[in-house]
Amino acid sequence: MTEERARTVANVMMAAAVLGAAVIVLRSPGLRRTAWQVARYYATGPLLVWGATLVHDAWQESAARTSGSVAVSGHPVARR
Repeated sequence: MTEERARTVANVMMAAAVLGAAVIVLRSPGLRRTAWQVARYYATGPLLVWGATLVHDAWQESAARTSGSVAVSGHPVARR
């Protein structure tokens, strides 16, 4: 078996496991409620922080391109 074939088989097996878990969660009301609670928590916590950080970094990068000054760390230098 080649490595490419092994990766394909592994991907199919993972997809089948995820699909099976999703079916079990969707059929069980208790698990479904728990899944929605976790999804809400994630959407209002870590996902929101990631989005805000992404926007902030893009904003800083665009300011660096227009001013032409970038620090050694890759972050723009604040001009006063």
